[in-house]
Amino acid sequence: MPVAPPRLCRCGNIVASGQRCACQIADDRARKARHDRRRPSSGQRGYNHEWRKARAAYLITHPHCTHPGCNAAASHVDHITPHKGDYALFWDRANWQALCAHHHNSTKQREERRQVDQ
Repeated sequence: MPVAPPRLCRCGNIVASGQRCACQIADDRARKARHDRRRPSSGQRGYNHEWRKARAAYLITHPHCTHPGCNAAASHVDHITPHKGDYALFWDRANWQALCAHHHNSTKQREERRQVDQ
C-alpha cells in the first residue's frame, strides 16, 4: 500500500504524512481561543436551570440515542436545527433529539460545520 511522502510545512518543518505540525496545532488553539472569547456564556445562550430541568425530563422520556443504528444511552439533548439565539426554536421540543455523547460531540458537530461551510 503506497504511503504519501512527508511534506514541508509553511514554518519549514518536515511533517510526516497524515500528521500536523506543531505550528498548525498552535494556530488552531489560538483560533479557538479567539472564538471562545467572543462567544456568550452558556447561561447567556439560554442553557440555565430551566433548560437543565427540561433536558432531564426529555432524557427520561427519550432514553436512547436517535442516531440511526445507535442504541446507546442518550446523554445529550440536541437541537436538530441550530437555534442561534431564537428562543422560540430553542424551546420547541419538536426540534430536540436525544443523542449519545459520541454522536453529539463528533457526528453532529461535523454535520453543522459542513452546513456553515456551504
